[in-house]
Amino acid sequence: MKKIYLSIIFSAIFILSGCQAVKNKTDAIVEKENEKLSKYIGKSSNELRLDLGKPDEDYNNVKGNIELVYKTKKYGIPCERRFEIDANLIVIGFVSNGCF
Repeated sequence: MKKIYLSIIFSAIFILSGCQAVKNKTDAIVEKENEKLSKYIGKSSNELRLDLGKPDEDYNNVKGNIELVYKTKKYGIPCERRFEIDANLIVIGFVSNGCF
């Protein structure tokens, strides 16, 4: 009976430590992505376009700002980066989904 409890405890510890390792790696990837995209905040949309190329979509959002959308795939996983551009054609925000 003691062996069963010990194996359950060790299994739980192993699983939990594995989950933490995955979370740490994911957090590091997200942080790196945010650092990379943050450099465009306050820059002109022309500079963004020079670096990333022509967006896959562009449209005016509900606030009247321009949204530039860049879509890619890595290992079959879709990645979407959205940049918000104000009336002065300056990047004021971004959202990144599925990118690593």
